[in-house]
Amino acid sequence: MDFYGTLVGGDRAAVEQVCRRIIDRYGLPMRPEELGVAWGKGYFALCESCNDGSFRTLHQIECDSLVETLRAWIGPIDPEPLVEGLRQWLRGPQVFPDTLPVLGELRRRGIRTCIVSNADHDDLLWAMKVTGISADHVVSSESARSYKPHPAIFLQALSDTGWSPGRVIHVGDSLHSDVGGARTVGLRAAWVCREGRISDIGTAVPDHTFADLWGLLGVLG
Repeated sequence: MDFYGTLVGGDRAAVEQVCRRIIDRYGLPMRPEELGVAWGKGYFALCESCNDGSFRTLHQIECDSLVETLRAWIGPIDPEPLVEGLRQWLRGPQVFPDTLPVLGELRRRGIRTCIVSNADHDDLLWAMKVTGISADHVVSSESARSYKPHPAIFLQALSDTGWSPGRVIHVGDSLHSDVGGARTVGLRAAWVCREGRISDIGTAVPDHTFADLWGLLGVLG
């Protein structure tokens, strides 16, 4: 299961809050949403480039991509204080109301779970502790040294769990990272398309589509 955007809220509000503070501090002539889109393009491009052996943590990517995004407008900056709010959010996200009940029902049925998340490992573990979310296994992009949708992170999860691909279904909110990535290693994929989510850059076709996690219980029987 994916974590951010699937079990807990996505980072849209946190990113826009950071962007609003930057705009106010430097007097940039744009809306937070516009800066967020520009920053996001650089951010995702760096994530994709880290799968060729030159790995960077998510925190490094956040900082490096923000520096490059702002360079044309305000020159070199120290990104650390600017992204601190985003790190705080990553460690204390809002859990969706269906998450804990559904995970509890999965445990009751004897269905094991593995979280596979594009996240720095300590941030992910901290967020799980704060939200009360638990899983049988946890694989982060940092522990796997790769980012979804690259197959390496999914293969790491299969190796850690010892599970057969044919008996696994990956659940996530991104057609690009989750559904498309799961497909590369022969996993079934379920797309959680929650109300109010932002548009998805992916085109992969899921086996199942749910408005929330409750739909998963019907598929697993």
